[in-house]
Amino acid sequence: MSPRIRGLHAVRAWLHARPTAADALLALGLLAVGLPQLFLEELPAGHGYDHFRSPDIWDGLVVTAVTMALTWRRRHPMPVLLFIIGGELVMALAHYPPSVPDVVAFLVAVYSVAAHRGLAQSALGGATAFVYFLAYLLLLPVSVAPEVLITDCALVIGVWVLGRNLRLRRAYFTELEDRAARLERARGTDARAARVEERSRIARELHDVVAHHVSVMTVQAGAARRIIDRDPGSAREAMSTIEEVGRTALSEMRRIVGVLRTDRDPERAGRELAPQPGLGDLGELLEHVRETGLSVQLWMEGEARPPSPGVDVAAFRLIQEALTNTLKHAGPQARAWVRLYYGDSDLTVEIEDDGRGTSTFMADSGDNPGHGLVGMYERVALYGGELKIGPRVGGGFGVRARFPLEP
Repeated sequence: MSPRIRGLHAVRAWLHARPTAADALLALGLLAVGLPQLFLEELPAGHGYDHFRSPDIWDGLVVTAVTMALTWRRRHPMPVLLFIIGGELVMALAHYPPSVPDVVAFLVAVYSVAAHRGLAQSALGGATAFVYFLAYLLLLPVSVAPEVLITDCALVIGVWVLGRNLRLRRAYFTELEDRAARLERARGTDARAARVEERSRIARELHDVVAHHVSVMTVQAGAARRIIDRDPGSAREAMSTIEEVGRTALSEMRRIVGVLRTDRDPERAGRELAPQPGLGDLGELLEHVRETGLSVQLWMEGEARPPSPGVDVAAFRLIQEALTNTLKHAGPQARAWVRLYYGDSDLTVEIEDDGRGTSTFMADSGDNPGHGLVGMYERVALYGGELKIGPRVGGGFGVRARFPLEP
């Protein structure tokens, strides 16, 4: 970019930031062009021009004052228009001829009222200017042809319409900018909410994986410690179960953490982003639980139908968390039951035990329900279901959830 173009851009930016100075320069430019013409140009002879006085210093002062009023045309367009009309009336009463600066200043003032004021004030200013201009032309001592009268009046109307259209266009672009800013803020808010929701989901997944598998490993390790001297074979089986459960836990944790990675290769991503477990994996889950010594039975009623993927995962995690709590709190002699009821439009999941978990679980939880129960409520509520958790009639603890089968 040449220095000349850079200089022009700098001047334009300076004037854009200082509109009053720009309008003052506009008025000075009109005076620089119009005042010499006012004093040097002679009026035509005849046709009524003999009624005009020759321009003098007083005429020049009024023209200067009227033109320089454009300096405040954006801040106070209506007072500027009335001031210019008043100045031209003074010149008309003093029989001074119209000049280029005051006529152009009048048209600029009409445009400013339309472009910088609301509809009511701009309409009032436009009507005032039109009536004044029409009366001024009709009262001039100079004969005005009908076509000239129509053309000049159309010019005033056109200037007002131009200012009004530019105002509407400016308001339209301002509204578009505001809307874009609001959408940008809304998108930022949605992105933050999505991040918070995703963190909560990942936290629930990690809790489910860690709590269940570590509980199984803890029970198996305790059993192996107690029988390692008198039954080494069973102890080795328990250790093998611990190893298998540990590998499964690591695999699931690696899959969940893999979601957070952005710079992974496709092959590794395929392993880390394996399908999440669902009700089809319920048999494997129950086998792991039975290996800890907890007796678990499964009942299914109704016509089994595959639920939506989200409900499938949520129901599996609910059963997993409930059985984990049974392992922690129900005691060594407890039994558990898992029931699946497939209704016409919903799936009901029940997990119950007959252990002593009611008192120990409530004592451990206190006022804080813990991440497990919070995760249960969030999962069920996320898919429009209902959840009930509490003591079981006859002893033990129960969890009952209803999921809609349709999304």
